[in-house]
Parts: sequence; structure tokens; C-alpha cells
Amino acid sequence: MTKLITAVILVAVCYVAWHLFVYWEQVRDERESQAAAARQVVDPRSLSGLPPQLEDSLQAAQQAGVNTFRKWLETYGPAIQDPRKAWIELDFCLIVSRDDPKEARRVFARVKERVKPDSPVYRRVKELEATYAE
Repeated sequence: MTKLITAVILVAVCYVAWHLFVYWEQVRDERESQAAAARQVVDPRSLSGLPPQLEDSLQAAQQAGVNTFRKWLETYGPAIQDPRKAWIELDFCLIVSRDDPKEARRVFARVKERVKPDSPVYRRVKELEATYAE
């Protein structure tokens, strides 16, 4: 009888150990995938939503200053789609925050409202959240 109890206990310990090992493997794989996602660098030009003919004018507007960039966004903003629109508006937040922090917070809040966790822009929103969240 004691041999049977010992065998049952040994099988139970092996069963629990196996399930702990499988769980540990899953947790490790999730951490590795999250770390890989965090290391992934997003190239804004690779994001969809900006018509190719507007790329050069966007670069020129960003280099020309806040007012030119603001006018460019007002003019071409409706023709741009997310996720690229969100990225451009976050660039605008960074540029305008020196002169008008209230506007930067307002634009950031609009972007944060639109961006979902599965968006390639989500990580950047989370990085800027401490600075621009109200």
C-alpha cells in the first residue's frame, strides 16, 4: 500500500512539475515577443496613409517652422489617414510645444483618442503621454 501511495505522489509531483514548466515556457515566450516588439523601430515613411505626392511638401513644411507646418496640416490633414496622420500630428506636438503647450496637449489628446493599442504609433503615444497628457 505504501508503494502505491509513493507512486501516486511521484506521478502527482511529475504532473505539477510538467505544468509549471509549460507555464514558464509560455511566460518566457511572451516576454521575448514583447521585448522584440519594443526593439522594433518604426520608420514613419513606411506607415500608410500619406499620399506619396505630399511627402516632399511635408518635409519642407516641417523644416520651415511651426506656422508653415500648422498651415500644411490644415490644408492636407483631411487627405491623410492614420497611422501616418497620427505620427505627423505627434511631430507637430513636439514642434509646437515650445511656443504653445496648450495646443500641443490638445493635439496630443486628439491623437491619443484615435490610436489603438495595435497601431504602430501606439508605442510613441505611450512615450509622450507623460509629457502631454492633461
